[in-house]
Amino acid sequence: MHAMVLNKLGAALEWTNLADRQPGPGEIRVKVAACGVCRTDLHVVDGELPDPKVPIIPGHEIVGRIDVIGPGVEGLRVGERVGVPWLGHTCGVCSYCMGGHENLCDRPRFTGYTQDGGFATATIADARFAFPLGEIGSDVALAPLLCAGLIGWRSLAIAGSGKALGLYGFGAAAHIVAQVAKWQGRSVFAFTRPGDATTQAFARRLGAAWAGGSDEMPPEPLDAAIIYATVGDLVPMALKAVRKGGRVVCAGIHMSDIPRFPYALLWEERQLVSVANLTRQDGIDFLRLAPDIGIVTETTRYALDQANQALADLRAGRFEGAAVLVP
Repeated sequence: MHAMVLNKLGAALEWTNLADRQPGPGEIRVKVAACGVCRTDLHVVDGELPDPKVPIIPGHEIVGRIDVIGPGVEGLRVGERVGVPWLGHTCGVCSYCMGGHENLCDRPRFTGYTQDGGFATATIADARFAFPLGEIGSDVALAPLLCAGLIGWRSLAIAGSGKALGLYGFGAAAHIVAQVAKWQGRSVFAFTRPGDATTQAFARRLGAAWAGGSDEMPPEPLDAAIIYATVGDLVPMALKAVRKGGRVVCAGIHMSDIPRFPYALLWEERQLVSVANLTRQDGIDFLRLAPDIGIVTETTRYALDQANQALADLRAGRFEGAAVLVP
């Protein structure tokens, strides 16, 4: 197998030839057809997440086909197309797992962060955390659904059922969530980098009722706002934009420090909450609905050995939607 490997935090990924790996009990081997490039991959490469495993193969928006099944795996077959997400393993016995909150597991493993991921021609996955994808949709189009889509779905649920929804940071996740929210009958208000007319036009093409800079106020109070950008300064801005009793959801794994802000922005029963990871039920629910919603992902394709360029382009905001590596 071939892989783009992170050998040192903050360094470029290195093209590496590796011996073929065999799945153990409860595992499958997946021949990777496409792997999305997520902002969390930047946090992994930059060393911004705690206790990283290095060397590591990044990538956690994996679409591929099973080519080897390990002992004890049931319900999956060789040749079946599956998706492998960020949450790659849970212990199943801690209080969170037992209480239906496996996204908060005390002993989790994360794809592309603490276990090898999909910037490779093949990967090993816990069979319990591989979602059957069926045959509708291309591999490249489906890849962003495995994190941008799933985290977007969970953050949308946590945001509540309000009709006026603000999305701060209109990248891979927001461009999917905007389509889901519109399908649900909501009005979407898109917030981008100040002056980014291109992304604002992109948001309007996807049905946003309004699009402007993150330094602007929307034309009406928001019922809820979801922050996908990793900028802590946006928290007080979003609190200012939501109505009394409104909710602000921080959807990133990593965010810069939130600045001090007056209590008046939080008062009147506004809520500030975060989203952590996902559950398998999130995956089941969202991937079942995705074909009915008719989600169209905007993607830019890169060859596997162009992973460093894809990461650089993501960092600089050089494309709309999501980047996807194709081995």
